[in-house]
Amino acid sequence: MTTRPTSTEDWQPVCRVAELEVERGATALVHGQAIAIFRTPDDTIYALGNHDPFAKGSVIARGIVGRRGEVPFVASPAHKHAFDLRTGKCLDDAHVSVPAYDVKVVEGVVLVGHRKQVDAA
Repeated sequence: MTTRPTSTEDWQPVCRVAELEVERGATALVHGQAIAIFRTPDDTIYALGNHDPFAKGSVIARGIVGRRGEVPFVASPAHKHAFDLRTGKCLDDAHVSVPAYDVKVVEGVVLVGHRKQVDAA
């Protein structure tokens, strides 16, 4: 994945890290898109598109957070498909993914950037 250069206004503050429950999703409207935000036990923050392509609904934030080996994922509550929190790729169907977004934390505030760009392999 590559990240495009961004300016300060490309980062939208969403909430404080302390407001996010560990292994629970939260939703936010960022750059006009419904985003699911997750905090893992090691305090890493991830952001994915909230729309489940299998269930055709905005349910990803209500999913179950876990790990498969070294891969942090969220399993959709609808059909239980797992999505890599880092990339948005479905771990159960290599042809499907949800958008993943750049995230950074500044002084305890979660900032979400634009959609990550995926390099063609």
